[in-house]
Amino acid sequence: MSNSSILIREYEPADLDALIDVFRAAIMQTASANYSEAQRTAWAQVDKVTWSERRLSRPTWLAEVNGSVAGFTDLEPDGHLDMMYVHPRFARFGVATALLDTAEHHARKLGLARIYSEVSLTARPFFERHGFRVVEPERVHRNGQWFDRFRMDKALVTTQPGG
Repeated sequence: MSNSSILIREYEPADLDALIDVFRAAIMQTASANYSEAQRTAWAQVDKVTWSERRLSRPTWLAEVNGSVAGFTDLEPDGHLDMMYVHPRFARFGVATALLDTAEHHARKLGLARIYSEVSLTARPFFERHGFRVVEPERVHRNGQWFDRFRMDKALVTTQPGG
C-alpha cells in the first residue's frame, strides 16, 4: 500500500464510533506485546461524551484506506499530540506516518517550535524513527493499572523567509 492510497481528512462527529473502534483494536491487539490484558482492558475504556467533546475541541484527522477508517490523530494548540492510533489491520502501511506528517504540517503552520506526546512502549520505536526523542520515562496510573510510557518531543525546524 502506498501513501497515495491513504486519504487524510478532518474528523466529523459521525466518525466517533469508528475512531473508538480503531482505538480499542490498537490497544487490545497492537499493544499486546508490551502490556498485560488487565492493562489493555483498563486503557481501552472510553467515555463517549468525553471523547466526542475532545475530538471537537481540537484538530483531529483520520486516515481512510479504501473507505475504512485506518487510524487517527489530533493536535492540541500547544503542540501536544494527545492521540495517535492505527487499526492493526493497517499497521506498517504508512498510516501513522501520514497522520504524523499532517499533524506536523499543521503545527508548523501554527508556528510551533515543537510537538510532544506521551508515548507507549509499543509506539516508542515509531516516534524515534520520526525524529522524536525521549524527554523522560513515566509511570502513570489509569483505571486501576500502572503503565510505563515515555514523554517524547520533536523540535520542528521552521524555514525562515529569505534563509
